[in-house]
Amino acid sequence: MIAAIAVVIFAVFTNLWTDRLWFASMGYGSVFSKMLWTRVGLFVGFGLLMATAVAANTAIAYRLRPSFRLGGPTSPLLERYREVLESRFVWVMIALGVVVGLFAGGAAAGQVSTYLAWRNSTPFGQVDPKFGLDISFFVFDYPWWRFTLSFLFTALLFSAVAAAIVHYVMGGLRLSAPRRGGTAAAQAHLSILVGLAVLVKAASYWFDRYGLEVASTPIFTGLNYTADHAQVNARTILAVIALLCAVMFFANAVLRRWMVPMIGLVLLIVSAILLGVAYPGAVQNFSVKPDEPDKERPYIERNIAATRAAYAVEGVKIEDYSAKTTATAGQLRSDAEALPGIRLIDPAVVGPAYEQLQQVRGYYSFPAVLDVDRYTINGTETDAVVAVREMDHRGVEGQNWNNLHTVYTHGYGLVAAYGNRRQSGGEPEWIARDIPPTGAIAEHESRVYFGELQTDYSVVGSPAGSRPIELDTPGGGQGGNPKMYTYTGQGGVPIGSAWRRLLYAAKFADVNLLLSDRVNSASKIIYDRTPRERVMKAAPWLKVDTNAYPAVVEGRIVWIVDGYTTSNSYPNSQRVSLERSTSDAQTSVGTIAAQPDTMVNYMRNSVKAVVDAYDGSVKLYAWDEQDPVLKTWKKAFPGVVLDKSKISKDLLSHLRYPEDLFKVQREILAKYHMTNPSNWYQQTDLWQIPTDPVAGTGRKEAPHFLSIKWPGDEKAIFSLTSVFVPNQRQNLSAYMAVNADASSPDYGELRILRMSDTSQIDGPGQTANAMVTNEKVADRLRPFLNQGSANAQFGNLLTLPIGGGLLYVQPVYTQRQGSDGSYPALRFVMVRFGQEVGIGDTLQQALDQVFKGDSGASTGEQSSGGGGTPPTGDGKVDNPAATKALKEAQSAFAAADKALSTGDLAQYQAKIKEAQAAVERALKAMGG
Repeated sequence: MIAAIAVVIFAVFTNLWTDRLWFASMGYGSVFSKMLWTRVGLFVGFGLLMATAVAANTAIAYRLRPSFRLGGPTSPLLERYREVLESRFVWVMIALGVVVGLFAGGAAAGQVSTYLAWRNSTPFGQVDPKFGLDISFFVFDYPWWRFTLSFLFTALLFSAVAAAIVHYVMGGLRLSAPRRGGTAAAQAHLSILVGLAVLVKAASYWFDRYGLEVASTPIFTGLNYTADHAQVNARTILAVIALLCAVMFFANAVLRRWMVPMIGLVLLIVSAILLGVAYPGAVQNFSVKPDEPDKERPYIERNIAATRAAYAVEGVKIEDYSAKTTATAGQLRSDAEALPGIRLIDPAVVGPAYEQLQQVRGYYSFPAVLDVDRYTINGTETDAVVAVREMDHRGVEGQNWNNLHTVYTHGYGLVAAYGNRRQSGGEPEWIARDIPPTGAIAEHESRVYFGELQTDYSVVGSPAGSRPIELDTPGGGQGGNPKMYTYTGQGGVPIGSAWRRLLYAAKFADVNLLLSDRVNSASKIIYDRTPRERVMKAAPWLKVDTNAYPAVVEGRIVWIVDGYTTSNSYPNSQRVSLERSTSDAQTSVGTIAAQPDTMVNYMRNSVKAVVDAYDGSVKLYAWDEQDPVLKTWKKAFPGVVLDKSKISKDLLSHLRYPEDLFKVQREILAKYHMTNPSNWYQQTDLWQIPTDPVAGTGRKEAPHFLSIKWPGDEKAIFSLTSVFVPNQRQNLSAYMAVNADASSPDYGELRILRMSDTSQIDGPGQTANAMVTNEKVADRLRPFLNQGSANAQFGNLLTLPIGGGLLYVQPVYTQRQGSDGSYPALRFVMVRFGQEVGIGDTLQQALDQVFKGDSGASTGEQSSGGGGTPPTGDGKVDNPAATKALKEAQSAFAAADKALSTGDLAQYQAKIKEAQAAVERALKAMGG
């Protein structure tokens, strides 16, 4: 028994002490200390309060035991209990106090965030319309006071029960005839305890009035007609009745007439049923329901206003859009600038291409879903599909402890490709590639010790002059051997001492940390290596976006993570499930997981977090500096969050609008775009997010990052976009976008194009069906859809407001079957405008098909070594030599397609080379 207790204590100490070391290594020791000592304070304070209350009242009951017992027979069992209690009372009292104290302390320790928020609350500067209280009362104060009142009631209830048991055992109470009753002291003691409990219940009834503003009702969250006209008054009356009942119990301590307080208690119970349940139910069913739209109208107005404010969508701009559905020649001329920004490389599809073309070795890997970022290349900002080459231990040949924990310790380099370009064979055109990295993105430190795929611990570092043992790059060493490396970063916990090695051996249940000579005096252990994990530990009061994305900032690879402050008690704001709102067709793919199943009704992107991929350091930058919740946590943890002004220009250029916030906002706007209470109640214009027509899983379509030119704007803007369809319908209702460029003065501006009711615009599902069933598309894709040597894979279906209507663009990838080295290559581009559908080898070809042979603008689509016709400003080529060469290239590409469709890969490769040569001749003829 003693050994088991010692093991448990050592395990708790190990986790606690190693956490302290981890926070200290991160520079967040103050966070650990504040959380620890607050938790300890709550545990000790509330635990002692509960233990003291129960033990003290038990002692009082024992001290008030009668000198002689009330008459009447007693059972032998009761006599034995009495003897035990008399002989071991002190130990019984201590044991009882310890047990209830531990439970109470544990419950209180779990309220550390609630306590810190209450202790450091910041006013919102806005009041609720019913009680005139600042919103901070509901967000910060109300949850803490509810817990405190619940704790006090429980403590008094336990005390009364414990005291009653002692009084009964010691003869101060008799529950059986003929001498049912108790001594004067016992009756007085129990009367006071029950009176105090009822007094706390009175306070709870009073606070319950405020809770009605954050309660869920049948149609919305917040105060409704029934709550305002029945439940508020009922809670007030119940508080008064409970107060009077408490006074009766206090009086009974002297009068000892139990009939009076018991009548009061029965009255309270009956009143709670009548006033708390029956009366509101009658008002709801007989007064509200027959006239619900009119009765609830002012409360719906409050809910709409509060919800739009709580989710920061009150400023959304909704424009009516009479989208054109006919395509004419030259229609896109006014939107020419937006066309080159159309992202054809789908980050959810091209992951295998990155694996095959940039993996280099089997122990490197990329996530299944890549990320979209922006880089300025040769003075032009371009969308890029990016990923980090991370270490993947599943590909390590020798699966032993030394390899897994001391040799294969880090990945290497960021890989980026143009979002709107592809090579002649359909492969991505690289901006940054290879090991060591080459290309247009300069990296000063390319090693990746912290990333999304690196979940196991590594032991790094060694004394000066020691032989390096970490694999750095597959080549570059002497004689063509791998290059080795020794970690020199500041990250990681030093484990050179025997004591720390023992602690971490116990933490990870790995004796090798004690036995291996590779753990030396200069060693560090790095763990908790995913960016989201590090941010959540450094700032436990934040919820973080499900998708961290990499960027090269000032020569270093960093992970950017969006942090959210949330609340579940913003008055009158609609609650939503964070998990359900942020789940879509991509949340179950790769490393992207859904948010926890938490209900929220307030959300802000208050923090931008940056995790260095080399040393794991975490920097938190205030983003929404006006957020009262962020101000509260900054007071609780001073110095942890850096000012927004500390964000460098380079970092700012890579910050973007957070995906999860956008998903929650679109979920809200599906209903709360309606600001008229009558329309809101009748749901005459209810929208919904369409299912993803590509994934085919029945899950919601994911939003897309791409550069779009909004109707009436002068230039294209990097945006996060989504669409809506009517409830239970598939035609398009609205198009939504937010300015996602953090360096723009209009960052975060939400805009919606509402489709006209006079003509139907097909939604994503209808468009995907129309594209695939189109005769031209079917003819081009037939070789890839009928068990040929290569199959077709559809990319993301992008929607753009362009040409006075809505343009759908979808890349089509082909992938050779029956080969371990195959990967999806961008082969075709499909386009739809109105009812017109086009498909081409390039976006330009598809657009020209749709717009009567001339879209009026050039896509600027480029490919290194071929794969398309390099256009001039008007989309045509006037150089005769170039024209001849391009015709030859086109013929060669056609022959290559035919060879591929018949499975003749040798002929396919020969024709591709022939086409590439022709394109090179064309480029030379054009002076390229």
